[in-house]
Amino acid sequence: MRLATAALSLAAAVSAQVPYERILEARKEPHNWLTYSGTYDGQRYSSLNQIHAGNVKKLGVAWVQQSGATEPTQTSPIVVDGTMYITEPPNVVKALDALTGTVIWTYKKTIPDDLRLCCSRVNRGVAVLDDMVYYTSIDAHMIALDAKTGRVRWDVSFGDHKLGYSSTNAPLAIKGKVITGVGGGEYGIRGFVDAYDAKTGKRLWRTHTVPARGEPGVETWAGKSYESGSGSTWVTGSYDPVNNLVIWGVGNPGPDWNGDVRKGDNLYTDSFIALDGGTGEMKWFYQFTPHDTHDWDATQVPVLIDGTFRGQPRKMVATANRNAFYYVLDRATGKYLHAKPYVKQTWARGIDDNGRPMMLPGTDPTVEGNLLYPSLAGGTNWFSPSWSPKHNLFYVPVREEGAYYYKGEAEFKPGALFNGGGQRSNPAEEPYGAIRALETDSGNLKWEFRMKTQASAGILSTAGDIVFSGTGQGDVIALHAATGELLWKFKGGGGVIAAPVTYLVGGKQYISLAVGRALFAFTLVE
Repeated sequence: MRLATAALSLAAAVSAQVPYERILEARKEPHNWLTYSGTYDGQRYSSLNQIHAGNVKKLGVAWVQQSGATEPTQTSPIVVDGTMYITEPPNVVKALDALTGTVIWTYKKTIPDDLRLCCSRVNRGVAVLDDMVYYTSIDAHMIALDAKTGRVRWDVSFGDHKLGYSSTNAPLAIKGKVITGVGGGEYGIRGFVDAYDAKTGKRLWRTHTVPARGEPGVETWAGKSYESGSGSTWVTGSYDPVNNLVIWGVGNPGPDWNGDVRKGDNLYTDSFIALDGGTGEMKWFYQFTPHDTHDWDATQVPVLIDGTFRGQPRKMVATANRNAFYYVLDRATGKYLHAKPYVKQTWARGIDDNGRPMMLPGTDPTVEGNLLYPSLAGGTNWFSPSWSPKHNLFYVPVREEGAYYYKGEAEFKPGALFNGGGQRSNPAEEPYGAIRALETDSGNLKWEFRMKTQASAGILSTAGDIVFSGTGQGDVIALHAATGELLWKFKGGGGVIAAPVTYLVGGKQYISLAVGRALFAFTLVE
Protein backbone atom coordinates (compact mmCIF):
# COMPACT_ATOMS: atom_id res chain seq x y z
CA MET A 1 0.00 0.00 0.00
CA ARG A 2 1.28 3.49 -0.89
CA LEU A 3 -0.25 6.57 0.65
CA ALA A 4 -0.11 10.25 -0.27
CA THR A 5 -2.22 12.51 1.94
CA ALA A 6 -2.31 16.27 1.62
CA ALA A 7 -3.23 19.16 3.85
CA LEU A 8 -4.64 21.13 0.94
CA SER A 9 -4.41 24.59 2.46
CA LEU A 10 -0.68 24.12 2.93
CA ALA A 11 0.01 22.12 -0.24
CA ALA A 12 -1.09 25.06 -2.31
CA ALA A 13 1.83 27.04 -0.90
CA VAL A 14 4.44 24.44 -1.90
CA SER A 15 6.37 25.78 -4.87
CA ALA A 16 9.43 23.52 -4.80
CA GLN A 17 10.54 24.59 -8.26
CA VAL A 18 14.22 23.81 -7.88
CA PRO A 19 15.99 23.79 -11.24
CA TYR A 20 19.57 22.59 -11.33
CA GLU A 21 20.80 26.18 -11.57
CA ARG A 22 19.39 26.92 -8.10
CA ILE A 23 21.24 24.02 -6.50
CA LEU A 24 24.38 24.99 -8.41
CA GLU A 25 24.17 28.47 -6.85
CA ALA A 26 22.87 27.34 -3.46
CA ARG A 27 25.38 29.56 -1.66
CA LYS A 28 23.39 32.57 -2.94
CA GLU A 29 20.24 31.49 -1.06
CA PRO A 30 21.39 30.42 2.40
CA HIS A 31 17.80 30.70 3.67
CA ASN A 32 17.26 27.33 1.95
CA TRP A 33 18.98 23.93 2.27
CA LEU A 34 18.74 22.52 -1.24
CA THR A 35 20.80 19.33 -1.18
CA TYR A 36 22.00 16.73 1.33
CA SER A 37 25.07 18.68 2.48
CA GLY A 38 23.55 22.08 1.77
CA THR A 39 25.75 22.61 -1.28
CA TYR A 40 27.31 20.27 -3.83
CA ASP A 41 30.76 20.59 -2.23
CA GLY A 42 29.81 18.68 0.92
CA GLN A 43 30.99 21.44 3.25
CA ARG A 44 27.81 21.62 5.37
CA TYR A 45 28.53 25.31 6.04
CA SER A 46 26.00 28.14 6.12
CA SER A 47 26.57 31.88 5.76
CA LEU A 48 23.52 32.59 7.94
CA ASN A 49 24.55 34.48 11.09
CA GLN A 50 21.35 35.66 12.77
CA ILE A 51 22.11 32.98 15.34
CA HIS A 52 25.67 33.64 16.48
CA ALA A 53 28.10 32.97 19.31
CA GLY A 54 26.80 35.98 21.22
CA ASN A 55 23.12 35.00 21.29
CA VAL A 56 23.01 31.23 20.81
CA LYS A 57 22.17 30.78 24.51
CA LYS A 58 18.71 32.16 23.67
CA LEU A 59 17.88 29.20 21.41
CA GLY A 60 14.63 27.43 22.22
CA VAL A 61 12.37 24.80 20.66
CA ALA A 62 10.17 26.14 17.87
CA TRP A 63 8.49 22.81 17.05
CA VAL A 64 8.94 19.02 17.22
CA GLN A 65 7.85 16.39 14.69
CA GLN A 66 7.56 12.89 16.20
CA SER A 67 8.13 10.03 13.76
CA GLY A 68 6.42 7.18 15.60
CA ALA A 69 9.08 4.82 14.20
CA THR A 70 10.97 2.19 16.17
CA GLU A 71 14.32 3.14 14.62
CA PRO A 72 16.19 6.42 15.28
CA THR A 73 15.65 9.18 12.75
CA GLN A 74 18.76 9.90 10.66
CA THR A 75 17.30 12.31 8.11
CA SER A 76 19.05 15.47 6.92
CA PRO A 77 16.17 17.79 5.95
CA ILE A 78 15.86 19.63 2.65
CA VAL A 79 14.29 23.11 2.88
CA VAL A 80 12.86 24.96 -0.12
CA ASP A 81 11.11 28.31 0.28
CA GLY A 82 9.53 27.44 3.62
CA THR A 83 8.78 23.76 2.87
CA MET A 84 10.83 21.02 4.49
CA TYR A 85 11.21 17.49 3.07
CA ILE A 86 12.30 14.66 5.37
CA THR A 87 12.37 10.89 5.62
CA GLU A 88 11.37 8.81 8.62
CA PRO A 89 12.48 5.20 9.10
CA PRO A 90 11.99 2.91 7.47
CA ASN A 91 9.74 3.96 4.56
CA VAL A 92 8.14 7.39 5.02
CA VAL A 93 8.65 10.72 3.24
CA LYS A 94 7.01 13.90 4.55
CA ALA A 95 6.63 17.49 3.48
CA LEU A 96 6.37 19.90 6.41
CA ASP A 97 5.75 23.59 6.90
CA ALA A 98 9.26 24.64 7.97
CA LEU A 99 7.83 27.44 10.13
CA THR A 100 5.49 25.31 12.24
CA GLY A 101 6.33 21.64 11.57
CA THR A 102 2.78 21.02 10.30
CA VAL A 103 2.57 18.04 7.93
CA ILE A 104 1.63 19.00 4.36
CA TRP A 105 1.72 15.52 2.85
CA THR A 106 2.94 12.03 3.69
CA TYR A 107 4.13 9.25 1.41
CA LYS A 108 4.53 5.72 2.79
CA LYS A 109 5.96 2.84 0.78
CA THR A 110 5.09 -0.77 1.44
CA ILE A 111 8.31 -2.69 2.03
CA PRO A 112 8.87 -6.46 2.04
CA ASP A 113 9.21 -8.50 5.22
CA ASP A 114 12.30 -10.39 4.02
CA LEU A 115 14.83 -7.55 3.86
CA ARG A 116 18.53 -8.41 4.27
CA LEU A 117 20.12 -5.64 6.33
CA CYS A 118 23.37 -5.52 8.26
CA CYS A 119 22.29 -2.85 10.69
CA SER A 120 18.91 -1.13 10.94
CA ARG A 121 16.05 0.12 8.77
CA VAL A 122 17.01 3.76 8.31
CA ASN A 123 17.08 6.47 5.66
CA ARG A 124 19.06 9.71 5.54
CA GLY A 125 16.96 12.01 3.40
CA VAL A 126 15.78 13.03 -0.06
CA ALA A 127 16.88 15.12 -3.02
CA VAL A 128 14.87 17.77 -4.88
CA LEU A 129 15.06 18.83 -8.52
CA ASP A 130 12.56 20.90 -10.52
CA ASP A 131 9.12 19.88 -9.22
CA MET A 132 10.03 16.47 -7.80
CA VAL A 133 11.34 14.91 -4.59
CA TYR A 134 13.55 11.82 -4.92
CA TYR A 135 13.78 9.04 -2.36
CA THR A 136 15.67 5.73 -2.30
CA SER A 137 13.85 3.09 -0.30
CA ILE A 138 15.26 0.46 2.03
CA ASP A 139 14.39 -2.24 -0.55
CA ALA A 140 16.47 -0.53 -3.28
CA HIS A 141 13.94 1.50 -5.24
CA MET A 142 14.45 4.98 -6.64
CA ILE A 143 11.15 6.84 -6.33
CA ALA A 144 10.16 10.25 -7.70
CA LEU A 145 7.36 12.09 -5.89
CA ASP A 146 5.45 15.18 -6.89
CA ALA A 147 6.84 17.91 -4.64
CA LYS A 148 3.44 19.53 -4.20
CA THR A 149 1.31 16.46 -3.46
CA GLY A 150 3.58 13.53 -2.64
CA ARG A 151 2.09 11.43 -5.41
CA VAL A 152 4.37 8.91 -7.15
CA ARG A 153 5.64 10.09 -10.54
CA TRP A 154 7.84 7.05 -11.17
CA ASP A 155 9.33 4.11 -9.27
CA VAL A 156 12.23 1.89 -10.42
CA SER A 157 14.01 -0.97 -8.69
CA PHE A 158 17.82 -1.00 -8.82
CA GLY A 159 18.65 -4.15 -6.83
CA ASP A 160 17.19 -7.40 -5.52
CA HIS A 161 16.57 -7.02 -1.79
CA LYS A 162 16.60 -10.82 -1.40
CA LEU A 163 20.30 -10.77 -2.34
CA GLY A 164 21.07 -8.02 0.19
CA TYR A 165 20.73 -4.93 -1.99
CA SER A 166 19.28 -1.98 -0.09
CA SER A 167 19.52 1.77 0.11
CA THR A 168 19.81 4.18 3.02
CA ASN A 169 21.40 7.22 1.38
CA ALA A 170 19.84 10.47 0.24
CA PRO A 171 20.12 10.76 -3.55
CA LEU A 172 22.16 13.51 -5.20
CA ALA A 173 20.37 15.51 -7.91
CA ILE A 174 22.48 17.18 -10.59
CA LYS A 175 21.58 18.51 -14.05
CA GLY A 176 18.93 16.19 -15.50
CA LYS A 177 20.02 13.25 -13.34
CA VAL A 178 19.53 11.73 -9.93
CA ILE A 179 22.49 9.79 -8.51
CA THR A 180 22.36 7.07 -5.87
CA GLY A 181 24.57 4.50 -4.26
CA VAL A 182 23.58 1.12 -2.85
CA GLY A 183 23.85 -0.73 0.46
CA GLY A 184 24.48 -4.40 1.16
CA GLY A 185 28.23 -4.67 1.73
CA GLU A 186 27.81 -7.39 4.35
CA TYR A 187 26.02 -9.64 1.84
CA GLY A 188 28.64 -9.90 -0.88
CA ILE A 189 26.79 -7.70 -3.35
CA ARG A 190 28.59 -6.04 -6.26
CA GLY A 191 28.43 -2.34 -5.46
CA PHE A 192 27.70 0.48 -7.88
CA VAL A 193 26.76 4.11 -8.35
CA ASP A 194 23.71 4.74 -10.58
CA ALA A 195 22.39 7.75 -12.51
CA TYR A 196 18.72 8.03 -13.50
CA ASP A 197 16.93 10.43 -15.81
CA ALA A 198 15.24 12.84 -13.42
CA LYS A 199 12.07 13.11 -15.52
CA THR A 200 11.48 9.50 -16.54
CA GLY A 201 13.44 7.23 -14.18
CA LYS A 202 15.36 5.63 -17.04
CA ARG A 203 18.77 4.43 -15.90
CA LEU A 204 21.42 6.41 -17.76
CA TRP A 205 24.56 4.77 -16.42
CA ARG A 206 25.84 2.38 -13.79
CA THR A 207 29.45 2.30 -12.58
CA HIS A 208 30.40 -0.78 -10.58
CA THR A 209 32.79 -0.39 -7.68
CA VAL A 210 34.15 -3.91 -8.09
CA PRO A 211 35.50 -4.77 -11.57
CA ALA A 212 34.44 -7.89 -13.42
CA ARG A 213 36.57 -10.18 -15.57
CA GLY A 214 38.36 -8.23 -18.29
CA GLU A 215 37.90 -4.85 -16.58
CA PRO A 216 40.72 -2.70 -15.13
CA GLY A 217 41.39 -3.57 -11.52
CA VAL A 218 40.08 -7.13 -11.58
CA GLU A 219 43.68 -8.33 -11.22
CA THR A 220 43.56 -6.99 -7.64
CA TRP A 221 41.10 -9.76 -6.71
CA ALA A 222 42.37 -13.32 -6.40
CA GLY A 223 40.47 -15.90 -8.41
CA LYS A 224 36.78 -15.12 -8.69
CA SER A 225 36.58 -13.26 -5.39
CA TYR A 226 35.45 -10.14 -7.26
CA GLU A 227 32.08 -11.83 -7.79
CA SER A 228 31.20 -11.24 -4.11
CA GLY A 229 33.43 -8.23 -3.56
CA SER A 230 30.87 -5.87 -1.97
CA GLY A 231 32.08 -2.24 -2.26
CA SER A 232 28.75 -0.71 -1.28
CA THR A 233 28.12 3.03 -1.67
CA TRP A 234 25.67 3.78 1.12
CA VAL A 235 26.31 7.47 1.88
CA THR A 236 25.66 10.48 -0.37
CA GLY A 237 28.60 11.79 -2.40
CA SER A 238 29.55 15.29 -3.59
CA TYR A 239 29.66 16.99 -6.97
CA ASP A 240 32.26 19.17 -8.69
CA PRO A 241 30.33 21.01 -11.43
CA VAL A 242 33.45 22.65 -12.90
CA ASN A 243 34.96 19.28 -13.78
CA ASN A 244 31.54 17.54 -13.95
CA LEU A 245 32.74 14.97 -11.40
CA VAL A 246 30.51 12.96 -9.08
CA ILE A 247 32.80 12.03 -6.18
CA TRP A 248 31.54 9.13 -4.09
CA GLY A 249 32.85 6.99 -1.23
CA VAL A 250 33.06 3.19 -1.50
CA GLY A 251 32.71 0.70 1.34
CA ASN A 252 34.59 -2.38 2.49
CA PRO A 253 35.40 -5.50 0.47
CA GLY A 254 33.59 -8.76 1.18
CA PRO A 255 34.00 -10.64 3.36
CA ASP A 256 34.77 -7.96 5.90
CA TRP A 257 37.36 -9.60 8.16
CA ASN A 258 38.73 -12.62 6.32
CA GLY A 259 41.08 -11.42 3.59
CA ASP A 260 42.45 -14.89 2.83
CA VAL A 261 39.71 -15.55 0.28
CA ARG A 262 40.28 -12.27 -1.65
CA LYS A 263 44.03 -11.67 -1.74
CA GLY A 264 45.10 -8.43 -3.44
CA ASP A 265 44.31 -4.73 -3.06
CA ASN A 266 40.62 -5.31 -3.87
CA LEU A 267 39.93 -2.25 -6.01
CA TYR A 268 37.86 -0.07 -5.82
CA THR A 269 36.74 -0.77 -2.28
CA ASP A 270 37.65 1.66 0.52
CA SER A 271 38.16 4.36 -2.12
CA PHE A 272 36.91 7.68 -3.35
CA ILE A 273 35.91 7.38 -7.00
CA ALA A 274 35.40 10.35 -9.32
CA LEU A 275 32.89 9.68 -12.09
CA ASP A 276 32.03 11.72 -15.15
CA GLY A 277 28.57 13.11 -14.44
CA GLY A 278 27.47 12.57 -18.03
CA THR A 279 28.67 9.03 -18.67
CA GLY A 280 29.70 7.50 -15.34
CA GLU A 281 33.22 6.90 -16.63
CA MET A 282 35.71 6.65 -13.77
CA LYS A 283 38.13 9.58 -14.06
CA TRP A 284 40.18 8.83 -10.97
CA PHE A 285 40.18 6.84 -7.77
CA TYR A 286 42.11 6.90 -4.55
CA GLN A 287 42.18 3.83 -2.31
CA PHE A 288 42.63 4.62 1.38
CA THR A 289 42.97 1.07 2.73
CA PRO A 290 44.14 -1.58 0.24
CA HIS A 291 43.02 -5.12 1.13
CA ASP A 292 40.98 -3.91 4.10
CA THR A 293 40.36 -6.55 6.77
CA HIS A 294 38.80 -4.24 9.39
CA ASP A 295 35.60 -2.97 7.72
CA TRP A 296 36.90 0.61 7.34
CA ASP A 297 34.47 1.86 4.70
CA ALA A 298 35.47 5.03 2.84
CA THR A 299 31.84 6.15 2.63
CA GLN A 300 32.46 9.49 4.35
CA VAL A 301 31.08 12.57 2.53
CA PRO A 302 33.89 14.03 0.34
CA VAL A 303 34.49 17.69 1.25
CA LEU A 304 35.48 19.81 -1.76
CA ILE A 305 37.60 22.85 -0.88
CA ASP A 306 39.03 25.70 -2.92
CA GLY A 307 41.87 26.82 -0.68
CA THR A 308 45.60 26.81 -0.27
CA PHE A 309 47.90 23.86 0.20
CA ARG A 310 51.43 24.61 1.38
CA GLY A 311 51.01 28.23 0.40
CA GLN A 312 49.68 27.61 -3.12
CA PRO A 313 46.05 27.81 -4.37
CA ARG A 314 44.64 24.31 -4.75
CA LYS A 315 41.31 22.65 -5.48
CA MET A 316 41.17 19.80 -2.99
CA VAL A 317 39.15 16.94 -1.57
CA ALA A 318 39.49 16.56 2.19
CA THR A 319 38.28 13.68 4.33
CA ALA A 320 38.77 12.11 7.71
CA ASN A 321 38.73 8.43 6.81
CA ARG A 322 37.42 5.62 8.98
CA ASN A 323 40.95 4.14 9.05
CA ALA A 324 42.11 6.99 11.40
CA PHE A 325 43.95 9.16 8.83
CA TYR A 326 42.93 12.62 7.62
CA TYR A 327 43.63 13.06 3.88
CA VAL A 328 43.96 15.87 1.38
CA LEU A 329 43.74 14.96 -2.34
CA ASP A 330 43.84 16.95 -5.56
CA ARG A 331 40.25 17.29 -6.76
CA ALA A 332 40.86 17.10 -10.50
CA THR A 333 43.20 14.10 -10.47
CA GLY A 334 42.82 12.31 -7.12
CA LYS A 335 46.55 12.76 -6.53
CA TYR A 336 47.60 12.22 -2.94
CA LEU A 337 48.77 15.40 -1.23
CA HIS A 338 48.88 14.77 2.51
CA ALA A 339 47.72 12.47 5.31
CA LYS A 340 47.98 12.49 9.09
CA PRO A 341 46.37 10.44 11.88
CA TYR A 342 43.59 12.29 13.70
CA VAL A 343 42.90 9.50 16.24
CA LYS A 344 45.04 6.72 17.67
CA GLN A 345 45.98 4.05 15.11
CA THR A 346 48.26 1.00 15.30
CA TRP A 347 47.95 -0.55 11.83
CA ALA A 348 50.32 1.59 9.69
CA ARG A 349 53.73 3.27 10.05
CA GLY A 350 52.29 6.10 7.99
CA ILE A 351 51.41 6.93 4.38
CA ASP A 352 54.20 6.89 1.80
CA ASP A 353 54.85 9.58 -0.81
CA ASN A 354 52.58 7.81 -3.31
CA GLY A 355 49.70 7.80 -0.86
CA ARG A 356 49.89 4.11 0.01
CA PRO A 357 49.71 3.08 3.67
CA MET A 358 52.84 1.41 5.06
CA MET A 359 51.09 -1.43 6.86
CA LEU A 360 52.57 -2.91 9.99
CA PRO A 361 52.93 -6.71 10.22
CA GLY A 362 50.62 -8.70 12.44
CA THR A 363 47.63 -6.38 12.19
CA ASP A 364 45.12 -8.64 10.45
CA PRO A 365 42.30 -10.32 12.41
CA THR A 366 43.14 -13.68 13.95
CA VAL A 367 41.11 -16.62 15.20
CA GLU A 368 42.15 -15.75 18.76
CA GLY A 369 41.53 -12.03 18.35
CA ASN A 370 43.96 -9.21 17.59
CA LEU A 371 43.81 -5.84 19.40
CA LEU A 372 44.08 -2.92 16.99
CA TYR A 373 43.26 0.78 16.75
CA PRO A 374 40.87 2.13 15.58
CA SER A 375 37.89 -0.11 16.26
CA LEU A 376 35.34 -1.30 13.73
CA ALA A 377 33.48 2.01 14.23
CA GLY A 378 36.61 3.73 12.94
CA GLY A 379 38.15 7.05 13.82
CA THR A 380 34.93 8.40 12.37
CA ASN A 381 32.12 6.76 10.46
CA TRP A 382 29.49 8.04 7.99
CA PHE A 383 28.54 11.05 10.12
CA SER A 384 28.88 14.26 8.09
CA PRO A 385 31.89 16.50 8.74
CA SER A 386 31.88 20.23 8.07
CA TRP A 387 34.38 22.76 6.75
CA SER A 388 34.37 26.45 7.58
CA PRO A 389 35.86 28.84 4.99
CA LYS A 390 35.76 31.53 7.68
CA HIS A 391 38.08 29.63 10.02
CA ASN A 392 39.71 27.26 7.50
CA LEU A 393 38.97 24.37 9.84
CA PHE A 394 37.71 20.85 9.15
CA TYR A 395 35.31 19.65 11.87
CA VAL A 396 34.91 15.91 12.37
CA PRO A 397 33.11 13.68 14.92
CA VAL A 398 35.54 11.05 16.23
CA ARG A 399 35.83 7.98 18.46
CA GLU A 400 38.91 6.91 20.38
CA GLU A 401 38.73 3.16 20.81
CA GLY A 402 40.51 -0.05 19.91
CA ALA A 403 39.00 -3.50 19.40
CA TYR A 404 39.87 -7.17 19.15
CA TYR A 405 39.37 -8.29 15.56
CA TYR A 406 38.48 -11.92 14.84
CA LYS A 407 38.80 -13.97 11.67
CA GLY A 408 36.17 -16.60 10.89
CA GLU A 409 34.93 -18.80 8.08
CA ALA A 410 33.85 -17.03 4.91
CA GLU A 411 31.72 -19.01 2.49
CA PHE A 412 29.63 -16.92 0.14
CA LYS A 413 25.94 -17.79 -0.19
CA PRO A 414 23.67 -15.38 -2.08
CA GLY A 415 21.48 -13.41 0.30
CA ALA A 416 23.36 -14.52 3.43
CA LEU A 417 25.67 -12.52 5.66
CA PHE A 418 29.25 -12.65 4.38
CA ASN A 419 31.38 -11.29 7.22
CA GLY A 420 34.20 -13.75 7.85
CA GLY A 421 34.68 -12.71 11.47
CA GLY A 422 33.87 -9.90 13.85
CA GLN A 423 35.17 -7.73 16.66
CA ARG A 424 34.70 -7.13 20.37
CA SER A 425 35.53 -4.18 22.57
CA ASN A 426 38.59 -4.04 24.77
CA PRO A 427 37.30 -4.43 28.37
CA ALA A 428 40.40 -2.69 29.73
CA GLU A 429 39.60 0.53 27.85
CA GLU A 430 37.20 3.41 28.43
CA PRO A 431 36.41 4.70 24.92
CA TYR A 432 35.31 8.26 24.34
CA GLY A 433 34.13 10.52 21.57
CA ALA A 434 34.93 14.07 20.53
CA ILE A 435 34.44 16.75 17.95
CA ARG A 436 37.82 17.78 16.61
CA ALA A 437 38.77 20.81 14.56
CA LEU A 438 41.64 20.12 12.17
CA GLU A 439 43.69 22.61 10.20
CA THR A 440 42.76 22.07 6.57
CA ASP A 441 46.11 21.58 4.84
CA SER A 442 48.06 19.92 7.69
CA GLY A 443 45.46 17.98 9.67
CA ASN A 444 46.93 19.40 12.87
CA LEU A 445 44.55 19.53 15.82
CA LYS A 446 43.25 23.04 16.55
CA TRP A 447 40.81 22.13 19.31
CA GLU A 448 38.77 19.26 20.74
CA PHE A 449 35.42 19.04 22.48
CA ARG A 450 35.38 15.76 24.37
CA MET A 451 32.28 13.60 24.98
CA LYS A 452 31.57 10.60 27.19
CA THR A 453 30.26 8.51 24.29
CA GLN A 454 30.97 8.03 20.61
CA ALA A 455 30.43 11.13 18.49
CA SER A 456 27.73 9.81 16.17
CA ALA A 457 26.13 13.04 14.92
CA GLY A 458 26.97 15.08 11.86
CA ILE A 459 28.21 18.65 12.06
CA LEU A 460 27.07 22.05 10.79
CA SER A 461 29.27 25.16 10.89
CA THR A 462 27.98 28.69 10.32
CA ALA A 463 29.15 32.25 9.73
CA GLY A 464 27.86 32.98 13.22
CA ASP A 465 31.04 31.31 14.58
CA ILE A 466 29.11 28.24 15.71
CA VAL A 467 29.53 24.50 15.24
CA PHE A 468 26.28 22.61 15.84
CA SER A 469 26.14 18.88 16.53
CA GLY A 470 24.77 16.33 18.98
CA THR A 471 25.82 13.57 21.36
CA GLY A 472 24.94 9.94 21.92
CA GLN A 473 23.41 10.98 25.25
CA GLY A 474 20.80 13.10 23.51
CA ASP A 475 22.31 16.57 23.80
CA VAL A 476 22.12 19.12 21.01
CA ILE A 477 25.20 21.31 21.33
CA ALA A 478 26.61 24.56 19.99
CA LEU A 479 30.38 25.11 20.14
CA HIS A 480 32.45 28.16 19.30
CA ALA A 481 33.87 27.48 15.85
CA ALA A 482 37.26 28.99 16.65
CA THR A 483 37.85 27.54 20.12
CA GLY A 484 35.48 24.61 20.74
CA GLU A 485 33.99 26.30 23.81
CA LEU A 486 30.55 24.95 24.73
CA LEU A 487 28.08 27.81 24.18
CA TRP A 488 24.69 26.07 24.47
CA LYS A 489 23.23 22.64 25.21
CA PHE A 490 19.73 21.19 24.94
CA LYS A 491 18.59 17.84 26.40
CA GLY A 492 16.74 16.15 23.56
CA GLY A 493 16.03 12.85 25.27
CA GLY A 494 17.49 10.49 22.64
CA GLY A 495 20.79 9.76 20.97
CA VAL A 496 21.69 11.89 17.95
CA ILE A 497 22.62 9.98 14.78
CA ALA A 498 21.86 12.69 12.23
CA ALA A 499 23.24 15.96 10.90
CA PRO A 500 21.89 19.45 11.59
CA VAL A 501 20.78 21.91 8.93
CA THR A 502 19.88 25.60 9.10
CA TYR A 503 17.43 27.75 7.17
CA LEU A 504 15.57 31.08 7.33
CA VAL A 505 11.78 31.42 7.18
CA GLY A 506 9.50 34.21 8.33
CA GLY A 507 12.55 36.36 8.92
CA LYS A 508 14.01 33.99 11.54
CA GLN A 509 16.88 31.53 11.38
CA TYR A 510 16.23 27.94 12.47
CA ILE A 511 18.44 24.98 13.32
CA SER A 512 16.88 21.58 12.67
CA LEU A 513 18.24 18.25 13.92
CA ALA A 514 16.82 14.77 14.50
CA VAL A 515 17.16 13.58 18.10
CA GLY A 516 16.16 10.01 18.84
CA ARG A 517 12.88 9.45 16.98
CA ALA A 518 11.91 13.10 16.65
CA LEU A 519 12.90 16.07 14.49
CA PHE A 520 13.47 19.33 16.37
CA ALA A 521 13.55 22.90 15.08
CA PHE A 522 15.19 25.58 17.23
CA THR A 523 15.13 29.35 16.91
CA LEU A 524 15.96 32.38 19.07
CA VAL A 525 13.45 32.99 21.84
CA GLU A 526 12.96 36.61 22.86
